[in-house]
Amino acid sequence: MIKKELSHLGIFFLGVLSLLPLSVLYLLSDVVFLLIYYVFGYRRKVVRENLLNALPEKNLTELIVIEKRFYKYLSDLIFEIIKMNNISQSEIKKRFVFNNKEQVEAYFKSGKSVLICSAHYGNWEWGTLGIGLNFSANHYPIYKPLSNPVFDNWFKKVRSRFGNKLIPMRQTLRALQASKNAPTMFSFGNDQAPSKDESHYWTSFMNQQTSIQLGIEKIAKKTNQPIFYFKINYIKRGYYAVDCVPMCLNPAETKEFEITEMHTRFLEEMIRNEPAYWLWSHRRWKYKPQERHFETSKMHLTTQA
Repeated sequence: MIKKELSHLGIFFLGVLSLLPLSVLYLLSDVVFLLIYYVFGYRRKVVRENLLNALPEKNLTELIVIEKRFYKYLSDLIFEIIKMNNISQSEIKKRFVFNNKEQVEAYFKSGKSVLICSAHYGNWEWGTLGIGLNFSANHYPIYKPLSNPVFDNWFKKVRSRFGNKLIPMRQTLRALQASKNAPTMFSFGNDQAPSKDESHYWTSFMNQQTSIQLGIEKIAKKTNQPIFYFKINYIKRGYYAVDCVPMCLNPAETKEFEITEMHTRFLEEMIRNEPAYWLWSHRRWKYKPQERHFETSKMHLTTQA
């Protein structure tokens, strides 16, 4: 009960903060950066380890520069997400511009649907709002529900503004079937780590063996819906441009894991070009392929016994 009340208090506080203009929120962000980086060291060990492993070609001085830029951007991102509760349609349209969206719209005009591939790069949350505002088809962002139901409801509410229809990850196929009579956009954040039990495909990503989600490939091959990668470019504080990049227009013709490799390599190139805007604080590599093999072997031996 106390936890629930504290959660509701936190939501009320976020609502009050969201009323402030972005100019004020960015001033608060400058303070939060100093606190989370220099005072509390929020996930500093995780971020440093991820950078060291992912970018071995860079020396420590270069990595620290990237690390500080990441934390500075992370602070801005926190307040930009808070602002989602109150931001206007016109503000999102001004700050989040989509390039080459005509090629995506051409599919909708012919009655076809598309799949959107993205990642936790730049402000993916504003990107969700921007897609709902800028395209004619219904937008279905696929998301992983939070463990805290109060904050999960808050995120669903703010993400669903401007016409988005959020779909929990495990209900994707059901939602696809229910919406097949009209053009749709189902969007996937494909850099999120699968659970240990769902880590079925491993590949080299950012200099490390990494498990990759196969959801978008399975759906694309099943439906033959074209895939566009929505590449977020950071322009300046609070302003972004998205390149709608055609990644795979005939998925049914691809080989197994070919689509997964496509979007993995695409994201890898994005990160190497501008590393500060990826979510380095995420424990992306907490599972190792040998651990998964050990667990499977142990289960097999137990079954045999």
